[in-house]
Amino acid sequence: MPDDDPPDPTHVVTVFLRHDADVLLVRRSETSGPPDGQWDAVGGPIADGGPPSGASGTEGADPATGDPEQAARAAVAERGFDPGEATLVRAGDALTVSSAGDALVVHPFLFEAATRAVEDEGESVGEGESGGEGGSDHEWVPPTEILRRETVPWLWDAYDRVRPTVETIRADRNHGSASLSVRALEVLRDEAAVAVERGGDWRALAATGRALRDARPAMPVVANRVNRAMAAASDERTPAAVESAAADGLDSALTADADAAARAAEAVPDRVATLSRSGTVLSALARADPGFVLVAESRPGREGVAMAEAVAAETGTEVLLATDAAMADRLAETGVEAVVVGADAVRPDGSVVNKVGTRGVAAAAASEGLPCYVVAASDKVATEDTLDREPRDPAEVYDGDADVTATNPTFGVTPASLVTAVVTETGRLDGEAVRALAAAHRKRAAWDTADE
Repeated sequence: MPDDDPPDPTHVVTVFLRHDADVLLVRRSETSGPPDGQWDAVGGPIADGGPPSGASGTEGADPATGDPEQAARAAVAERGFDPGEATLVRAGDALTVSSAGDALVVHPFLFEAATRAVEDEGESVGEGESGGEGGSDHEWVPPTEILRRETVPWLWDAYDRVRPTVETIRADRNHGSASLSVRALEVLRDEAAVAVERGGDWRALAATGRALRDARPAMPVVANRVNRAMAAASDERTPAAVESAAADGLDSALTADADAAARAAEAVPDRVATLSRSGTVLSALARADPGFVLVAESRPGREGVAMAEAVAAETGTEVLLATDAAMADRLAETGVEAVVVGADAVRPDGSVVNKVGTRGVAAAAASEGLPCYVVAASDKVATEDTLDREPRDPAEVYDGDADVTATNPTFGVTPASLVTAVVTETGRLDGEAVRALAAAHRKRAAWDTADE
């Protein structure tokens, strides 16, 4: 038998930690293995016990004897993130690369980070800071920087396997519309940056814009924010203009959502009820820190369960999770003082599209004389009074043999008469303001009507 067979490849994890629309990059130092000075993501070799601290290099790498996800979580923990501070978003297909003549099998992962504080050599390193002597530099940057910095050669290819796409936005049933609109802008920004660096044109990006705009018809904030970016770039019609407009849109979207939450927090009483899972409502509750929160289970999908867990973790307040059918009784019996919900759309007629069940909770609140506040960035105002209920599989409701038709909608409409106020980043909207915003959104959507 020949004794010069190539060694087995080394398996490593490359973990992209994302906060808002940025990712954490780590610059190699002489202590983290060659090549010195290149940027990388968090990671390390897959081995029993997980990877050591440092970037995803080969120093100390062992054959793949461990589980990639376990190694990825260990790498995240090495950077000071507790399990509740970094949530796995997705794992990508592995890719085989060469580093210094050695074969590597890279397993990419994407985690959502709740904070930008990281640890290096046992020290906490915040945003805009670097590690100590002999440590690594850390920066939270748009992932498009991977295309423009000296990184390990495979880094963009690894990120490409876990970054958001039109399809992930279309298929996501776990996150709210504000979050998905930010991801849509990320897709547009990233595709534009690839076009800038590797060749591309307006036509291809316009096609991406249309696909993103149409990905979630029930969530007009996705279309509105994509349309704003494409309209801003439509005079120049270049990839650079699209990238710049999408980046600006991301900053504006994140600011608007935070400001809407801050405004809503002012209206949150000590005992409040909510349903479904809204990042904006969660931020409002975290700011207000009420003494009691009643959360509806929120079928189908049961997003209310995750919302209840998040409220408990972020506020430390008393949280009661109830079935949807029990919400009217619970409102009456627990001393709730107001209902605060999010919205997937505010229609020009003032009605609100949100998770099915919102109308029932709002009606129960009205019968008890309680206010119902809707928290939504102004980009959630729809251009038309249309409704996409995003029906789910009827078999989730009934799969028997009787002659029964089942319905299983995701979204429903709450009339304006049941809504006390729509609270946005600019304050409370009246009917005239809603109609004016709808007209402005329609005007920006016209970027797609010009001949190409």
